[in-house]
Amino acid sequence: MNEEAQRDAFMYMLKKGVTDFVGVPDSTLKHFIAEGLARKKAVIATREEEAIGIAAGMSMSGGIPLVFMQNAGLANSISTITSLVRMYEIPMIFLVGWRGYLDDDAPEHRTVGRIQPKLLELAGIEARVISEDDWMEGCSWALRTAKDGGRCALVVRRMFHD
Repeated sequence: MNEEAQRDAFMYMLKKGVTDFVGVPDSTLKHFIAEGLARKKAVIATREEEAIGIAAGMSMSGGIPLVFMQNAGLANSISTITSLVRMYEIPMIFLVGWRGYLDDDAPEHRTVGRIQPKLLELAGIEARVISEDDWMEGCSWALRTAKDGGRCALVVRRMFHD
């Protein structure tokens, strides 16, 4: 997603009910995260599991949290998602940068990139890929899901190389 769409998506989520933004930085999501930091609305965690734990507490206090991360962090946090978020039915939105989406990405990104959709499916997290053309529809769906007590993921394809 381009810079404008990421910044607009952040503001939309903030205005429509996401109360807390927490996660681990990812260059795929850099403009979304930068908007949160500029507005002092984003909390940076050291690991994805930590971010999920913080977000779980925020959710249990009545908030609607969004956890941002790259897909390698998603892979690292599958146990936390399944044994905490899913088991205790904690409402939460994940925003995941999809590294390895492009075939010519770095080797360390390609393997997780290929299995990312299956990881989300196996973890029981319904996901939608969003772009600059349809981000509002995806964000609206995620907000409805979380407000109804569910868990879901919005996925942003990484269309560049560092």
